[in-house]
Amino acid sequence: MTSTAPDDLRMAAIEAAAARVLGDVPAWIWDGESLPVPVETIVDTCFGLLVRDIPEAKLAAVSGAPQLATGQALSGLLLAGKGEIWVNEAEAREWPTRRRFTIGHELGHWILHRDPAGHNVFCRAATVEADEPVPVLERSPLPMPEAEANAFAAALLMPAPLVEAHYRRDGDFHELCRRFGSSGAAMGRRLHRVIPPRR
Repeated sequence: MTSTAPDDLRMAAIEAAAARVLGDVPAWIWDGESLPVPVETIVDTCFGLLVRDIPEAKLAAVSGAPQLATGQALSGLLLAGKGEIWVNEAEAREWPTRRRFTIGHELGHWILHRDPAGHNVFCRAATVEADEPVPVLERSPLPMPEAEANAFAAALLMPAPLVEAHYRRDGDFHELCRRFGSSGAAMGRRLHRVIPPRR
């Protein structure tokens, strides 16, 4: 499994795709400023995708599901043909921020990678942004579609202009996580992307 992160040009395209999605959300769903971004309402109302919390065993039993090693789990599944996003209910219960990210990640697959034949897209827990920081040397490289779906989810749930505005206003990391409904790991990566380093 080899991959590199999306290059700057592709990242700009992914950021633009997420911004277009948010820009097309009717004001009665999201006003462009209130936080956290209502990701489940957006996927339901704007894309007609039903989000369901499903036991992990049922996720793994879907035709075409990858074989998982001991200790691995599926975080989510895009059933494109049925118009459904399935989320691992145990993970969702334990980590609500991960649930939000998984929904955004699966929407990223819908926007960026949807197969005209309606094939399912499976996401292992290791391919969806982790809730806790993982040291660089311990990370496995992600397949490009997974890295792109993570980038899309981050841009959708933590829009760059809002992250920058709230960061500049109060700079409290834990408050940013709470406000955006994000894990610390996902917010940390997003801040590195959005806020230029000090010279």
